[in-house]
Amino acid sequence: MQLNSWAKQLLELIEANYKVEYNVPIELETGRSYILMSNHQSYYDIPLLYMTIPDKANLRMIAKKELFMIPLWGRGMKTAEFISIDRSNHNKSIESMEVAKEKMKSGIMIYISPEGTRSRDGKLGEFKKGGFLLAKQTESIIIPVGLRGTERAMPPDTWDFSLGQKIEAHVGIPVDAANYSIEDRDTLMKEIRSQILELSKKPE
Repeated sequence: MQLNSWAKQLLELIEANYKVEYNVPIELETGRSYILMSNHQSYYDIPLLYMTIPDKANLRMIAKKELFMIPLWGRGMKTAEFISIDRSNHNKSIESMEVAKEKMKSGIMIYISPEGTRSRDGKLGEFKKGGFLLAKQTESIIIPVGLRGTERAMPPDTWDFSLGQKIEAHVGIPVDAANYSIEDRDTLMKEIRSQILELSKKPE
C-alpha cells in the first residue's frame, strides 16, 4: 500500500480542506535519523501528517495497540508495518522502542505523539519522556508539527466525522537531539513542547 495514497483517500473521504505550512522546508540529511512529533487531537491527525513529509520520506508511526483493531485504520496500519505499543506493559513498550530503533537504522522516519493520547479539551497535554529518550539514543532530528482543526473533522472518542472541515498542519524548526545531553533531555522536551504549543495555536 502506498501510504501517501492511503492518507489522501482518508482525507478525500471527508472532503477535508487541508493546508500545510512550513517555517522552513523539510530537508532530509543522508545518514541522519528523524522523528516527527505533533499534538494529538483526532485519528485524522495521521493522514494529515503524511501530507507534511517529503515524497522520499518513509514514515512509520508508533501507535497504541488498540488502533490496530479498528476496521480500515487497523488494516492500513498493519499493512504499513506501523509499530504497535502496549502502554500497559513496560517490557513490551521497551520492545516496541527497540523495533523503532531498528527501523530508523534502515532510514525510516518515526512519528511519535509525545502526549501519548488524544486531547479531549483541545489543550496540549503533558509530554511523556520516552520519545525524547529515543531521540537521544538515536541522535535524531526532531521535526515539530502543530495540527489545527482535526478534532472538528473527527472528535475524540467518536467515529462521527464532519465533511468539508478546514484542517491545518504547521511545521516548525527541526531540533537536533544530538546537541543535547541525556541530562538535558528535559530541556529538549521543553523546546519541542514550546514549538508545538505555538504551532498548534489557533488565530484569535
